[in-house]
Amino acid sequence: MKIIMKFGGSVLDTSLKINSVVEICKSYKIVNGVKNDIICVVSALYQVTDKILSLADLIMKGNRDTIKIFIHEMTSIHIGLIEKTITNHVLKIEAKNIVSGILDEFQDILNGLVLISEITPRSLDHMLSFGERLMAPIICYSFRNSNLNSEYLTGKDVGIVTDSNFGEARPLMNTTKLRVNAKILPLLQRDIIPVVTGFIGADQHGRITTLGRSGSDYTATIIASCIQADEVYLWSDVNGLLTADPLIVNDARVLDEISFAEAAEMVLFGAKYIHPRALEPVMDSDIPLKIRNALNLSHHGTVISNDLKTSNHIIKSIIAIRNTALLEVGGGGMVGSLGTAAIIFDTLANNKVNIMMISQGPSESSISMVLNKDDLGKAITSLELKLLGKIIKHLNILENVSIVTVVGAGMRGIKGIAGKIFTSIAKENVNVIMIVQGSSELNLAFVVKDEDCEKAVRSLHKEFGLEKMIND
Repeated sequence: MKIIMKFGGSVLDTSLKINSVVEICKSYKIVNGVKNDIICVVSALYQVTDKILSLADLIMKGNRDTIKIFIHEMTSIHIGLIEKTITNHVLKIEAKNIVSGILDEFQDILNGLVLISEITPRSLDHMLSFGERLMAPIICYSFRNSNLNSEYLTGKDVGIVTDSNFGEARPLMNTTKLRVNAKILPLLQRDIIPVVTGFIGADQHGRITTLGRSGSDYTATIIASCIQADEVYLWSDVNGLLTADPLIVNDARVLDEISFAEAAEMVLFGAKYIHPRALEPVMDSDIPLKIRNALNLSHHGTVISNDLKTSNHIIKSIIAIRNTALLEVGGGGMVGSLGTAAIIFDTLANNKVNIMMISQGPSESSISMVLNKDDLGKAITSLELKLLGKIIKHLNILENVSIVTVVGAGMRGIKGIAGKIFTSIAKENVNVIMIVQGSSELNLAFVVKDEDCEKAVRSLHKEFGLEKMIND
């Protein structure tokens, strides 16, 4: 079998955890006397990406002193991991030299950027790539320290080719497949474990790109699709996908299994722990995706596949998206006017405002949109400057709302589910402001005041008996 093992930064930040990662890979390397091929994908250490983003803000202000402090901190953390994890003296020196070289390169780039006090999306991607680049050789040499052949590669090295949309790059799958196979398969034939940096690719000009936050998941599934892997494991510090946010629902349960379609709905509606686009490559290839806790190996985790064995639950999860706002635009001029919605959404898109939910009544006199609260200022300004008094006559704003989404393939074609949902929350005196359901019937989403969000989630979790799911 060809198995992809992705490890998140939260399970790589101590020597004990790294040794556990090595043991996990060893345990999958030979099973019942049969050798498996392992490809390891690693993230940056926990919070390193956030620290680089914070550093970028200071660099744009011309702050030179923070660079030395940052490099010193990164050196202390990463060299410290090598010291505590790699016991072989020769391997330890090699690993230190490699990591020190990467840190020197990082410092040179930072010093260059502070001179011009400007960071472009392209240079930011280059900066952000260093978190993963520092970890890959440490994990590679940890494997070697345990007598496992290993080589480390960046996403660029391994052949992940993307478009030039820096910060949220998309892979060019046909080109990527050719290059990844050409690079990975010869290593597997030589019984080498490739350790690949997650999150990183390169465009057709060889410029480093990143795949978006939590992009290491995406890297793992891209590689899996390219080499037709048998399984993908996403190892982190959580047990799996949950029936609800445990901070809202005390008795939330881990889902034993879930379909790709359901998982896609959960991820798109804000469920954590998976990159929003990471499911695409394995859905197309029908490769099972398994979410496991590297710190709790006794827990079975969640399996995402199309081959469900105990799919007897109509509803699988209740998801809440907080920190959102409702914006309604309206006016008589919108009625029957062709292209009105396109102009509104174009205006918002050009100002990098993402719309999470849309609703329009048959009268066509208004459109309601839910967006991230942080984007509300940009949205209002752009619409006022370009469209207010022309296509649209008024803007109505409702801050502090939440989206509650009910997800489950069992909803499809079942009568009375919507009634059951809204009866349940009505009993809690929760008012529904806006409702959206896709034609797939895999989800039903509605908007409530943020103060009512938790009541709604807990009510629905209890209504559909999710706390009693026996497959935990």
